Amino acid sequence: MWRQLSMLASTSMAILGVAMLVGGCEAQVSGMPPGAGSAPQATGVAPPATMPVPPPQAPPAQPVASFDGLDARTRQATADAAAAGATIEVEVLDRNTGQVVSNGVTRPFPVASVVKLFIADDLLLQESKGETQLTAADRESLKIMLRSSDDGAAQTFWDRSGGNAIIGRIVARYGLTGTTGPYNGHWDVTQSTASDLVRYYAMLLDGRGGLPAAQANVIMSNLAQSTPTGTDGYPQRFGIPDGLYAEPVAVKQGWFCCWNGANQLHVSTGVIGPERRYVMVISSLQPVGAAAARDTVTQAVKTMFPGGRI
Repeated sequence: MWRQLSMLASTSMAILGVAMLVGGCEAQVSGMPPGAGSAPQATGVAPPATMPVPPPQAPPAQPVASFDGLDARTRQATADAAAAGATIEVEVLDRNTGQVVSNGVTRPFPVASVVKLFIADDLLLQESKGETQLTAADRESLKIMLRSSDDGAAQTFWDRSGGNAIIGRIVARYGLTGTTGPYNGHWDVTQSTASDLVRYYAMLLDGRGGLPAAQANVIMSNLAQSTPTGTDGYPQRFGIPDGLYAEPVAVKQGWFCCWNGANQLHVSTGVIGPERRYVMVISSLQPVGAAAARDTVTQAVKTMFPGGRI
């Protein structure tokens, strides 16, 4: 990952808890009363005093509240990180129920190598439209960029597809309101929010972002094979992979030092669970060493999901 030193001033982020709303439904039970009519003719068998009423139907099963207690644990993770000097931003989506849990922080942060998702998405859409052709070497570079966060591949594709124009196209297609291109043209300081990145993944997975399913699967299958270290040798199991160790995950990580002077930046994003049910994004800014900063973001995920499972 490039090491960018930005002179932009950072803004302290307010930490809020967001309460979850879990919807329910109420079953309606109805039955037909006995009909009124003329007295029955004598048949030698006495008619029943009343017509039988069918038993009431059981109410439909309620959706599983998969996020029970998560709001409180998210607040705890945020407070623990703050006590260690870190500012975190986190959001989790259950794609089955639509439930969202967030710590309420919505300040844009540099996404570092997570922007490689946008670069790949834009390139694969061009291919699907016949606007470009990918060689075998291109496909290998794309694979290494997504699995091992290769910077050289990212730079090649960034330059080929118009640099900042890539971000403009992604923002338009996915309706990202907190995402902006890099102020200096360097892809790693593209800024976004946890909410925008969760929205991106959700729309990538269900096709609403416009990328055909075959191309979306190129991205997701490579993220599912994320390597333990990047091509630069940096450990990239922090956050979601090490925190949710009991779940299948597909992740794109980002990191660099230093943002606004001494802050280590770490961003962990991806999908979790069978059938890619959950989407999670967590970012952290902390003025400590790299290993300690990685531990902070991993511990936040573990606090939110004890036992390494959602």
